[in-house]
Amino acid sequence: MASAKNLRPQGAEKPVFDINPVLSERVTHYCPGCHHGIAHRLVSEVLHELGAADKAILVTSVGCAAFAYDYFNVDCLEAPHGRACAVATGVRRARPEAVVFTYQGDGDMAAIGTAESLHAANRGEKITAVFINNTVYGMTGGQMAPTTLVGQKTTTTLQGRNFHSEGGPIRLAEIMAQLQGVAYAARCALDSVKHVKAAKKAVRRAFDVQIAGLGFGFVELLSGCPTNWHMDPVAANKRIATDMIPVFPLGVFRDVEGE
Repeated sequence: MASAKNLRPQGAEKPVFDINPVLSERVTHYCPGCHHGIAHRLVSEVLHELGAADKAILVTSVGCAAFAYDYFNVDCLEAPHGRACAVATGVRRARPEAVVFTYQGDGDMAAIGTAESLHAANRGEKITAVFINNTVYGMTGGQMAPTTLVGQKTTTTLQGRNFHSEGGPIRLAEIMAQLQGVAYAARCALDSVKHVKAAKKAVRRAFDVQIAGLGFGFVELLSGCPTNWHMDPVAANKRIATDMIPVFPLGVFRDVEGE
């Protein structure tokens, strides 16, 4: 594969995009239009800018997010389904000098991993959690997730999610913000350049609070899943703006330095 460092518009004298050394130069396996690649780039850039890659330890779990270890040039562990925050807790306590972060999907963190995620946050474990919210179980066939919107059709809600039988989508950033051990909780989106820039700032802050020893850092990233949403990438980006953001408002819900 040609190096991204050599990609430039015809006639341009300088590259328009460089891959930082924390991100592997390899062809992605993710579906066209998937936002995992953007999330990976943001996290890798932050680690590079912080000079933290050499002491970073990534904990993934199960689902599409699990394959993050293929793309980050850092030490990685794979946890059982939903247990990334529990494993990250052990890693950080055993290696207090490390910069430890989890990378998890909505099914992993907000369903089977709810207990591990919330209790690690409540204890103020000095780790950073990057939470990908695409409102569906991406890898296993498009089933309803804890974040699935009311009315959204999935392989397990063929008529659309019904609030009276399945409840409504869980707003994890707001829940995290209520826990005393959480130093930073924010929600961003990856559907536009403006939102991606804001997301990078939030990711940086979620790592900053860990490094400063302030507590648990959490950032939720609203992401597209064109394959399981049955739409093209452009329509998926529009769906984030029109359908997801009204239900999952963007913003910083807690920052201990601002309190």
